Amino acid sequence: MDEVNDAVVTIALLYPELLGTYGDGGNARVLAHRATVRGIDAEVVAVSASDPLIAADIYLLGGGEDGPQRYACEALRRSDFVRRIDDGAIVLAVCAGLQILGTSFCVEGDDAYAGLAVVDAVTVRGDTRAVGELRVDVGGSLLVGFENHGGRTTVQATPPLGDVVHGVGNDGVVDGFRHHNVIATYAHGPVLALNPWLADDLLSRALGAPLEPHRSVADQLYAQRCRVLGGN
Repeated sequence: MDEVNDAVVTIALLYPELLGTYGDGGNARVLAHRATVRGIDAEVVAVSASDPLIAADIYLLGGGEDGPQRYACEALRRSDFVRRIDDGAIVLAVCAGLQILGTSFCVEGDDAYAGLAVVDAVTVRGDTRAVGELRVDVGGSLLVGFENHGGRTTVQATPPLGDVVHGVGNDGVVDGFRHHNVIATYAHGPVLALNPWLADDLLSRALGAPLEPHRSVADQLYAQRCRVLGGN
């Protein structure tokens, strides 16, 4: 555990000027806080679309509107982001970030736009917009958050993050996906503030070791929410 305490975790918040909808940038603050309270140094770097991509342990992609989403995708395509994923970087992608990692997504109407093809996922326009509370069973743990998106996502050959208990997620059945060290979800919130167990999972993956237990107000609120909702 001393090796973990001596580590430094670099958290890259990618393109917050484009992908900053619904407070998703708060995910970086949650990760940094839950690292530092355990004596682990954490550095948060906000990377704009005009900046070169930095080396980081965890990359965060948030939600965004059609135009900014397309610009963010192009900036990532010009960078070595996909290679960094292949090399084992941890990624949390939310909503528009999720769609960018797929093979294609719809922008500005029904026009299809090429994604980064990290996973075989296609996002098209849904008949109605998915707005409201989202709850997902992730291997027996309850993920909670809210969603606001017009897309419906079909993922091939990649396991979903979990099964939808309430809400829509990808398609009304499953939400998000897991691809090696990439975790994607439609849950805003920011999702790590509402689900501290997921923040700890990402930190543990980045450090390559388990974390010391930590109980905070966030954990207590999460546990209370799960009791009310009937989850674990």
